[in-house]
Amino acid sequence: MTKNDRDAYEKSPDRKPKKSSGKKLTKKEQARKKRTRIILFIVEIFVLALMGVVLYAVLQGEKAGHVEVKEENIIINDTVKNAAETTMKGYRNIALFGVDSTTGALTKHTRSDTIMIASINQDTGECRLVSVYRDTYLNLSNDTYTKCNGAYAKGGPEMAISMLNMNLDMNITDFVTVGFAGLTDTIDALGGVYIDVDEAEINHLNNYQLCIAEDLKRPYTKVTSTGYQLLDGLQATGYCRIRYTAGDDFKRAERQREVLTAVADQAKKASPAALVQTANGVFSEVYTSLDLSEILELLGDVTKYNITKTEGFPQEEYRVTGTMGAKGSCVVPTNLEENVKWLHQFLFDDYNYTPSAMVQECSRQIEADKNRYLN
Repeated sequence: MTKNDRDAYEKSPDRKPKKSSGKKLTKKEQARKKRTRIILFIVEIFVLALMGVVLYAVLQGEKAGHVEVKEENIIINDTVKNAAETTMKGYRNIALFGVDSTTGALTKHTRSDTIMIASINQDTGECRLVSVYRDTYLNLSNDTYTKCNGAYAKGGPEMAISMLNMNLDMNITDFVTVGFAGLTDTIDALGGVYIDVDEAEINHLNNYQLCIAEDLKRPYTKVTSTGYQLLDGLQATGYCRIRYTAGDDFKRAERQREVLTAVADQAKKASPAALVQTANGVFSEVYTSLDLSEILELLGDVTKYNITKTEGFPQEEYRVTGTMGAKGSCVVPTNLEENVKWLHQFLFDDYNYTPSAMVQECSRQIEADKNRYLN
């Protein structure tokens, strides 16, 4: 458009005048509007940064030990399939394995020194924990009766889950496995956990954390006093391993549940950024059937969940300890059926549970072996 054309356009009666914006903004109003734009910009940057952190955690997680469990490889007793639609309905059951590994051997060929079942009431958020003592004499799911922690070493999580399902009438298909490094880093990411350390525990705690620190090639800080205190990751992991005090391995399993409960308490206090940091640290040192969306969803709802009860299996009144021949010292259920009844009462408030035919068969074999070796 030439200058003459522009002049003609400006004088044209067809040209529509610009609409007036009305009252002119004062300097104060202009400043307020500018501040609003700046605040919105900052909020947008914060949201994008947070999304970036979450995305980073997800990308890190994709490199981790996520595995799709083949349900056709998991044993679930027939009776339990019916219970899952009645007395067990609304509960999500997850197996938690802790392996004695500093080298990242989480898939198999290492015994699961920690075996827990976490049962979550999905309506209330209530979570109940049961430790299955690692030396419990059970069917490994292949008709071999020995210490139950051998199932993970022989067949990885699928065999270990099948062992739990077969002997305890559970319907577990999901699991999480962690080693020393994963537990240590989780606790450190949350800022530590509060534990009451007594006089009988303090030296063992320091000896264990020294061994773990040497394996992981990390510095450590000695615990110098007893009482309720904040423990860092190495200290708390060392505390989990103590078994040379009154109560032996039964007390060790109790300490493990205590630490897990303390971790859950710290997670509730943590900021979203800290939880993402925790997940990021764990994802690279974990082996699990849970996908990342499920883990992030659980983290997002962490305040909803409460660990209300913890116990050990088999129950004290239904167990004995002794040497079962070449299989060594074991924790032997004196009556597996009664233990399973107790378990379903504890986890699901089912006071009338009838164990499956498979549990009854395992119970008879365990009793026969007990009579052979211990009587």
